[in-house]
Amino acid sequence: MNFYLVRHGDAVSDTLDPRRPLSHIGQDQVERVARAVAARRARVSAIFHSGILRAEQTADIMASQLAPALGVRRITGLAPQDDPAIAEAELDTSPASVMLVGHLPHLNRLAGLLIYPNAEGDAVEFAPATIVCLSRQGSLWRLVWVLGPDFL
Repeated sequence: MNFYLVRHGDAVSDTLDPRRPLSHIGQDQVERVARAVAARRARVSAIFHSGILRAEQTADIMASQLAPALGVRRITGLAPQDDPAIAEAELDTSPASVMLVGHLPHLNRLAGLLIYPNAEGDAVEFAPATIVCLSRQGSLWRLVWVLGPDFL
Protein backbone atom coordinates (compact mmCIF):
# COMPACT_ATOMS: atom_id res chain seq x y z
CA MET A 1 0.00 0.00 0.00
CA ASN A 2 1.33 3.43 -0.94
CA PHE A 3 1.13 6.64 1.06
CA TYR A 4 1.92 10.14 -0.12
CA LEU A 5 3.56 13.08 1.65
CA VAL A 6 3.15 16.44 -0.09
CA ARG A 7 4.64 19.81 0.63
CA HIS A 8 2.38 22.71 -0.31
CA GLY A 9 3.23 24.79 -3.38
CA ASP A 10 4.95 28.16 -3.39
CA ALA A 11 3.06 30.71 -1.27
CA VAL A 12 2.88 34.50 -1.37
CA SER A 13 4.90 36.40 1.21
CA ASP A 14 3.27 37.29 4.49
CA THR A 15 3.73 40.98 3.64
CA LEU A 16 1.36 40.55 0.66
CA ASP A 17 -1.13 38.41 2.56
CA PRO A 18 -0.62 37.16 6.13
CA ARG A 19 -2.71 34.06 5.35
CA ARG A 20 -0.02 33.09 2.76
CA PRO A 21 -2.16 31.47 0.05
CA LEU A 22 -0.55 29.75 -2.91
CA SER A 23 1.04 32.12 -5.38
CA HIS A 24 0.28 31.81 -9.10
CA ILE A 25 3.55 29.90 -9.41
CA GLY A 26 2.52 27.65 -6.52
CA GLN A 27 -0.85 26.90 -8.08
CA ASP A 28 0.85 26.00 -11.35
CA GLN A 29 3.41 23.82 -9.54
CA VAL A 30 0.75 21.86 -7.70
CA GLU A 31 -1.47 21.48 -10.77
CA ARG A 32 1.43 20.06 -12.81
CA VAL A 33 2.43 17.65 -10.06
CA ALA A 34 -1.20 16.60 -9.46
CA ARG A 35 -1.62 15.77 -13.15
CA ALA A 36 1.62 13.77 -13.12
CA VAL A 37 0.55 11.85 -10.01
CA ALA A 38 -2.82 11.07 -11.58
CA ALA A 39 -1.02 9.87 -14.72
CA ARG A 40 0.90 7.44 -12.48
CA ARG A 41 -2.51 6.09 -11.45
CA ALA A 42 -2.02 6.96 -7.79
CA ARG A 43 -5.08 6.19 -5.70
CA VAL A 44 -5.87 7.62 -2.28
CA SER A 45 -8.94 7.17 -0.12
CA ALA A 46 -8.53 10.58 1.53
CA ILE A 47 -6.35 13.67 1.47
CA PHE A 48 -5.52 15.26 4.82
CA HIS A 49 -4.03 18.73 5.31
CA SER A 50 -2.82 20.90 8.19
CA GLY A 51 -5.58 23.49 7.97
CA ILE A 52 -3.15 26.21 6.95
CA LEU A 53 -4.48 27.88 3.79
CA ARG A 54 -1.64 26.98 1.40
CA ALA A 55 -1.81 23.31 2.46
CA GLU A 56 -5.60 23.28 2.11
CA GLN A 57 -5.35 24.79 -1.39
CA THR A 58 -2.70 22.20 -2.34
CA ALA A 59 -4.91 19.39 -1.03
CA ASP A 60 -7.89 20.70 -3.02
CA ILE A 61 -5.86 20.80 -6.24
CA MET A 62 -4.61 17.25 -5.64
CA ALA A 63 -8.19 16.12 -4.98
CA SER A 64 -9.36 17.62 -8.28
CA GLN A 65 -7.09 15.13 -10.06
CA LEU A 66 -7.24 12.14 -7.69
CA ALA A 67 -10.90 12.26 -6.56
CA PRO A 68 -10.44 10.59 -3.16
CA ALA A 69 -13.58 8.70 -2.07
CA LEU A 70 -13.45 10.17 1.45
CA GLY A 71 -12.60 13.68 0.25
CA VAL A 72 -10.31 16.30 1.74
CA ARG A 73 -10.18 17.33 5.38
CA ARG A 74 -8.08 18.98 8.02
CA ILE A 75 -6.44 16.86 10.71
CA THR A 76 -4.15 17.72 13.60
CA GLY A 77 -0.51 16.70 13.57
CA LEU A 78 0.55 18.24 10.24
CA ALA A 79 1.55 21.76 11.30
CA PRO A 80 5.17 22.85 10.77
CA GLN A 81 6.31 22.23 14.35
CA ASP A 82 4.07 19.24 15.20
CA ASP A 83 5.54 15.99 16.46
CA PRO A 84 5.90 13.68 13.43
CA ALA A 85 4.87 10.72 15.60
CA ILE A 86 1.28 12.02 15.41
CA ALA A 87 1.23 11.74 11.62
CA GLU A 88 3.08 8.43 11.78
CA ALA A 89 0.27 7.05 13.96
CA GLU A 90 -2.30 8.24 11.38
CA LEU A 91 -0.44 6.37 8.64
CA ASP A 92 0.13 3.27 10.76
CA THR A 93 -3.59 2.91 11.47
CA SER A 94 -4.84 3.78 8.00
CA PRO A 95 -6.57 0.85 6.29
CA ALA A 96 -6.11 2.47 2.85
CA SER A 97 -3.72 4.77 1.01
CA VAL A 98 -3.89 8.41 2.06
CA MET A 99 -2.13 11.65 1.21
CA LEU A 100 -0.81 14.07 3.85
CA VAL A 101 -0.28 17.69 2.79
CA GLY A 102 1.92 19.76 5.06
CA HIS A 103 4.96 21.90 5.67
CA LEU A 104 8.63 22.05 6.53
CA PRO A 105 10.23 21.11 8.84
CA HIS A 106 7.48 18.64 9.76
CA LEU A 107 7.56 16.69 6.48
CA ASN A 108 11.35 16.29 6.62
CA ARG A 109 11.10 14.95 10.14
CA LEU A 110 8.18 12.65 9.28
CA ALA A 111 9.89 11.15 6.21
CA GLY A 112 13.07 10.64 8.23
CA LEU A 113 11.13 8.93 11.02
CA LEU A 114 9.42 6.57 8.61
CA ILE A 115 12.36 5.71 6.34
CA TYR A 116 15.22 5.81 8.88
CA PRO A 117 13.53 5.36 12.28
CA ASN A 118 16.79 5.08 14.24
CA ALA A 119 18.69 7.88 12.51
CA GLU A 120 18.74 11.65 12.63
CA GLY A 121 18.50 13.84 9.59
CA ASP A 122 16.41 14.40 6.51
CA ALA A 123 15.49 11.51 4.24
CA VAL A 124 14.08 13.59 1.38
CA GLU A 125 14.37 17.13 0.03
CA PHE A 126 10.88 18.68 0.03
CA ALA A 127 10.96 21.62 -2.39
CA PRO A 128 7.58 23.37 -2.84
CA ALA A 129 4.95 21.09 -4.43
CA THR A 130 7.06 17.97 -3.99
CA ILE A 131 5.31 14.65 -3.44
CA VAL A 132 6.95 11.59 -1.93
CA CYS A 133 5.47 8.13 -2.38
CA LEU A 134 6.17 5.71 0.45
CA SER A 135 5.21 2.07 0.72
CA ARG A 136 4.51 0.28 3.99
CA GLN A 137 5.12 -3.41 4.25
CA GLY A 138 4.44 -4.57 7.78
CA SER A 139 6.27 -2.15 10.06
CA LEU A 140 8.85 -1.18 7.42
CA TRP A 141 8.61 1.85 5.16
CA ARG A 142 10.46 2.37 1.90
CA LEU A 143 10.79 5.28 -0.46
CA VAL A 144 9.15 4.44 -3.81
CA TRP A 145 9.51 7.71 -5.72
CA VAL A 146 9.83 11.48 -5.42
CA LEU A 147 8.23 13.93 -7.83
CA GLY A 148 8.37 17.70 -7.88
CA PRO A 149 7.66 20.44 -10.39
CA ASP A 150 11.33 20.68 -11.35
CA PHE A 151 11.17 17.07 -12.60
CA LEU A 152 8.31 17.80 -15.01
